Amino acid sequence: MKNPSLMKLMMRLFFWFLITAFILFYPMLISFYVFLPLFVGVMGYIFIEGIDKGKWVNILLSLVYFVNLEVNLSLPFFLILISVLIVYMLFYSTLTHLKKCKVCIPLLTVLLIDVVYLGMLLAYDFIFGTSSIVLDTILLYSLVVDLLVVVVL
Repeated sequence: MKNPSLMKLMMRLFFWFLITAFILFYPMLISFYVFLPLFVGVMGYIFIEGIDKGKWVNILLSLVYFVNLEVNLSLPFFLILISVLIVYMLFYSTLTHLKKCKVCIPLLTVLLIDVVYLGMLLAYDFIFGTSSIVLDTILLYSLVVDLLVVVVL
């Protein structure tokens, strides 16, 4: 019979290995397969929850994902982080009044993060005359997947 504490440790290590592999390699896959969702909203929500509850691991993993995604997709540097912090500072405190609705806060937070990020990305493109991202159904698909994933979490 195996030691239960050893099994628990092995499961925990495997869980963190999967999370680390996702954080490091998923943005690279997005650069090859453009139909994969970006998960900007979900990771932004994890970042905000990390700030709100003082979980430094969530903050660190989200930051690594943001930087990795921006580098792999050639997006403006730290624009995702700025968008998430704007949502946190301007909107998140008013959303916490919806405590009875367990799904409303994550859904609205992810929706706001995605909309603010898209708006800032479009403003960046307009100001600097670049084309960082093409608006099409893939972005809508990414937004819907973001919302579905946060409901599951």
